[in-house]
Amino acid sequence: MTGLMQGFPPPPEGRVTLANWRTPPFNRWAFQHVRELVPSADIANDPNRVRTLPQASIDLSGVRVPDGDGALSFDAFLERTGTDALVVLHRGRLVYEHYANAMTAATPHILMSVSKSVLGLLVGILAGRGELDPEAPVTAYVPEVKGTAYAGARLRDLLDMRAGVLFDEDYLATGGAIIEYRKATLWEPLAPGQAPSDLRSFYATLTERDGAHGRPFHYISINTDLLGWAIERATGRRYADLVGELLWRPMGAERSAYITVDRLGAPRCAGGLCCTPRDLARLGQVFAEGGGGIVPEGWLDDIVSGGDRQAWTQGAGAENYPGLPMCYRSLWYVLERTAPMAFAIGVFGQSLYVDRANRVVMAKLSSQALPIDQDCKMLTIRAAEAVRDFLVDSDG
Repeated sequence: MTGLMQGFPPPPEGRVTLANWRTPPFNRWAFQHVRELVPSADIANDPNRVRTLPQASIDLSGVRVPDGDGALSFDAFLERTGTDALVVLHRGRLVYEHYANAMTAATPHILMSVSKSVLGLLVGILAGRGELDPEAPVTAYVPEVKGTAYAGARLRDLLDMRAGVLFDEDYLATGGAIIEYRKATLWEPLAPGQAPSDLRSFYATLTERDGAHGRPFHYISINTDLLGWAIERATGRRYADLVGELLWRPMGAERSAYITVDRLGAPRCAGGLCCTPRDLARLGQVFAEGGGGIVPEGWLDDIVSGGDRQAWTQGAGAENYPGLPMCYRSLWYVLERTAPMAFAIGVFGQSLYVDRANRVVMAKLSSQALPIDQDCKMLTIRAAEAVRDFLVDSDG
């Protein structure tokens, strides 16, 4: 992060602003300082309930990551994929850590769309408590969207990215609905003279469909922010407070997390959660342990085995994971191997991989140059499998 935000004030060429924070090289600083750019709500941990991660360091230098006709060393993989932090747990033990780009174990980093998968776990908790019905229509909780393309959609359609709502999820777009969405969430500056908006009002603009609800997989981030709104309505609680009460504190988070909010306090559930790499790994450990008494085990079973393969193969996601047996369920991807790998992915290289059968967790935070780097994404999936195989072989 040399030269960024240094000086009082920093020189113009080194300033990270709302206009440049997601572009390189500025994202290398911004992804660790999001709350200095966008308003946020705290997700409190409990310092008296921190889960200790027993240290059992393992040298992963012997891991080779398949890459075309050859293989990369593990260090080369970390460098290639712009890794800021990587934490690996095996059977609840902290076996590997790597930090770069001024990251530390205590530094919060944005999760981008890994935030969605956190939401997916929270829905499971609330469903298990009888406070939310995933099969209910969205309008049962948020009647404000009755006149939009979301009319007739169930929460389950949002959870599985099968809502028939027209929205172009183009991260490199310079205009259109995705830019207005970012402005509504305070992730993008307003144009000169443009009136401020907000996330909840933004939904009134989404009136066109591109298919029936229950359609094949169609990934659009706005589904998850609407889920967050439904959760707040169902419980009468702020989303950030619920994540803290039902996930962050019970799982023994070491540090508080935070989530970005709009000017009226609506959370960016789709991508605004920020936390430390170790706490992201702790969240993965909850999954690896079958919910740990926090998330209903049946909900996790359904994530791993309840996805609709046809909806995936006929949808717009399969082409981005060529040759992989995949499904998508409750805001988690699942690689359907003999030992399934559930995983969460966010733009610019954020990811969390969980193998329940072998109790392996790999949390990776990055500041890649592109929102979606196909080579880096596939390389990271292969790395997660290579790490898992190496640990299982070493354990045996």
